[in-house]
Amino acid sequence: MGEIQLMKGNEAVAEAAIRAGLDAYFGYPITPQSEVLEYLTLQRPEERTGMVVLQAESEIAAINMVYGAAGTGKKVMTSSSSPGISLKMEGISYIAGAELPCLIVNVVRGGPGLGTIQPSQADYFQATKGGGHGDYRLLVLAPASVQEMADFVDKGMELAFKYRNPVMILSDGLIGQMMEKVELPQQKERVTEFDPSWATTGKTPDRERNIITSLNLDPEKQYEHNMKLQEKYARMKEDVMYETFDCDDAEFLLVAYGSSARICQKAVNVARSRGKKLGLLRPITLFPFPTEIIAKLSRQVKGILSAELNAGQMVEDVRLAVNGRIPVYHYGTPGGKIYSPDDILKAIDEKLMGGY
Repeated sequence: MGEIQLMKGNEAVAEAAIRAGLDAYFGYPITPQSEVLEYLTLQRPEERTGMVVLQAESEIAAINMVYGAAGTGKKVMTSSSSPGISLKMEGISYIAGAELPCLIVNVVRGGPGLGTIQPSQADYFQATKGGGHGDYRLLVLAPASVQEMADFVDKGMELAFKYRNPVMILSDGLIGQMMEKVELPQQKERVTEFDPSWATTGKTPDRERNIITSLNLDPEKQYEHNMKLQEKYARMKEDVMYETFDCDDAEFLLVAYGSSARICQKAVNVARSRGKKLGLLRPITLFPFPTEIIAKLSRQVKGILSAELNAGQMVEDVRLAVNGRIPVYHYGTPGGKIYSPDDILKAIDEKLMGGY
């Protein structure tokens, strides 16, 4: 068993980064994720593990530092919250185009614009559909607990190197700020020897030098590069992850991720106690999306409710998976307002079960 502590979600991400043997973190403070940078600075990971921690002059500078460090084959990470992630988007597109591994944490707050510092899930489109320019995708992990905030750091790095692609942990201010018991992993040694076949290592005695860029002015070569990227994104389906609750005999289905899934799980328990056969599917990877299991369940249930802390985003992917077989509804509260299990139960009665 690993070490058990009571921690905020943001603190768990930071501590997990140290223990995962990351080489560097580059970031900039913004509520509600500032504790990530603060924790790393106070813990002095450069003394514990040799990890570099740097507060950049801006979010734009931070993501470009990630770009440079990732190009050397190092394990690098950044974190921010919604407006800050928007500022990083150009750099994220460059990193995806250059096929470099890195980890990006978004502790989402309400928008649009500067919005509020309250929790939200309104960055789903930005995270799963690219967000920046060009036909690129991020592999997106959605934690629903402080434990998963910690677990997904090492898992995210593993996937980032597997696909040589940026991975995003899409959290929100609720999970980032809440405190829970978390079992922390053992300290990993930082990797100093790695496959240099793609990285800029400065050592080229037995190969041509590596040039890392997202720029290619030859349209045929850029087309080939794009097709290679699309093949990689299709392969990511191998790592789709989800969790089901009471779905075996469910007649109606909730689909929710992150903090919304926690609220919906309580709603399922209450509905079951009242004799209503309600189930919950929680996507853990938002990209790749668990399309196949939702399609399968749509042949069993009478209707689906997508519960999100936004005006309706993931519901579009749920509808694509269902392909018109049954009704799919959305329930959400945009702008940083959090709904309750009672709100979900009321929406289920009105939208899902009203006709039955």
